[in-house]
Amino acid sequence: MFKLFFSPGTVALASHISLAETGADYEAIQVDFANAAQTKPDYLAVNPKGRVPALVTDRGILTETPAILLFIAQSFPDARLAPLDDIYRLAEMQSFNNYLCATVHVNHAHRMRGLRWVEETDTAAIEAMRRKVKSNMNDCLHLIEDKMFEGPWVMGADYSVADAYLFTVGRWMESDGLAVEDYPTLADHRARMMDRKAVQRAMSEQGM
Repeated sequence: MFKLFFSPGTVALASHISLAETGADYEAIQVDFANAAQTKPDYLAVNPKGRVPALVTDRGILTETPAILLFIAQSFPDARLAPLDDIYRLAEMQSFNNYLCATVHVNHAHRMRGLRWVEETDTAAIEAMRRKVKSNMNDCLHLIEDKMFEGPWVMGADYSVADAYLFTVGRWMESDGLAVEDYPTLADHRARMMDRKAVQRAMSEQGM
């Protein structure tokens, strides 16, 4: 049985949804960020990075969302969560997922994680990063909507783990000062994702 460590509202939801899509046996374990459990020895023994998600498998522990999503898709090929039979299309999916990971997520993190980049005393720099988040996220979401999203799912006709990832990251837009109605493709995608049983299960298990 897999064990997925998560905290509600984080990117771990993408892996949670994808596990639920496969029908696999798994246990979802909440890491209490409110009490900084991610910084304590018990969790650092699972993931020394002190972040979620972390997926415990029979071969070891995986971290980083793009890696976990690909592992889930490849472990359960019958679930058809990735274009596994086409190496180019698979690379395209990974390109999309890595954009979410390396650019969109990082842009979002500047709103409340400025101390990762500057000293605590540099309040002007922290505030400048916060002010820039809305426009950076707007640019990212318009690029996804206008150029990267194939429709009706991220990769075209077939649902994939990229959809779970986009849905998760897209849920942050309101907290960054953006309105989902301004992105009609993403709004439609969010609504269709909410109809999926795996999404409903994962969100329920996270208390969302």
